[in-house]
Amino acid sequence: MAWNEPGGGNQGDKDPWGKRDDQGPPDLDEAFRKLQNNLSEMFGGKKGGGAGSGGGSAPAFSKNIFALVLLVLLAVWGFAGIYTIDQQESGVVLRFGKVQDEVLRPGLHWNPPLIDKVLSTNVTRVRSRPHDSEMLTEDENIVIVKMSVQYVVSDVSEYLLRVRDPDESLYQATESALRHEVGSSLMNQVLTEGRAELGDRVKVRIQDYMNRYRTGIEVTQVNIDETAPPDAVRAAFDDVIKAREDEVRVRNEASAFSNQVIPEARGEAQRLIEESLGYKERVIAQARGEAERFNKLYAEYKIAPEVTRERIYLDTIESVMSNSTKVMVDVEGGNNMLYLPLDKIMERRSSSDTGASLTGETVSNPVGRVDTSRRPSSRRDR
Repeated sequence: MAWNEPGGGNQGDKDPWGKRDDQGPPDLDEAFRKLQNNLSEMFGGKKGGGAGSGGGSAPAFSKNIFALVLLVLLAVWGFAGIYTIDQQESGVVLRFGKVQDEVLRPGLHWNPPLIDKVLSTNVTRVRSRPHDSEMLTEDENIVIVKMSVQYVVSDVSEYLLRVRDPDESLYQATESALRHEVGSSLMNQVLTEGRAELGDRVKVRIQDYMNRYRTGIEVTQVNIDETAPPDAVRAAFDDVIKAREDEVRVRNEASAFSNQVIPEARGEAQRLIEESLGYKERVIAQARGEAERFNKLYAEYKIAPEVTRERIYLDTIESVMSNSTKVMVDVEGGNNMLYLPLDKIMERRSSSDTGASLTGETVSNPVGRVDTSRRPSSRRDR
């Protein structure tokens, strides 16, 4: 028979909830008491027999539950302290708000939660911050400078904790450094060839500010993207730039012409110097040769004066006649004069010599040897 079916005998024996009235609900206290006894048996407690026995096992059950909950909380707390630092990051630990000296490197770490606070940031990524501003130069001109600052985090502790907003500090330092350098430069230097040098000077000054503020920032590069005058005077400035470019071009052309002409002139001067030196050596050598010949001729003259005098006369006449193409000879015994066309005679003689050299024959003198010994002597006799 089912436990809830009516029948004779003790009805309470058929009710799993214990004694109860047929018309009333089950006793909840008794049900909880039985559940407590079952849990106590599971955790090593003793089973109670009734209301009085159930009260003795309650403290043991509460301690076991508390220990279990405590173990669970400790496990959750321990697992919550495990974290990973990325390969490109570094971190710093705050223990009860105090900075620890150790810098966290990439890898797996554990720190007690609610006691340590871990802060990390990327220290390998090159960050870039654009900056543009209008400012006054040393010669009281306004220029627009657009630039970008590239930097990395060199000290994670100072970057995260020393300054409230290091990026904003970098912006203010960039503004100050740029105004200082542009204010001490001329407009032409800023707009033309001085841009690269301006970027180097601004980088050094920004890094000096960052070191003073201890922001943990290292400036790697400052790029001057654009330097230009205000829009109101841009057309006039473009004309000035064009004129300067023309000036540079003309100077380059003049330099090229100078580099071409000067070496030629120097070469021509060197050639003239060498020719003059050669002429000098030749004249000196001829003079020494003539002096030596005269000395030898004088020695021969002392031995045979008449023969030597006659030979000198013939050599002189030959040298004079070789430079003349027409000779007029006075003939004795009348008013007639003899004309000798030496140029024609020499041409005929040279052609005859050439033909003879080709045939291997000897050609006699077509004019013949002139007897000059008689005529000079006759002249001297007169």
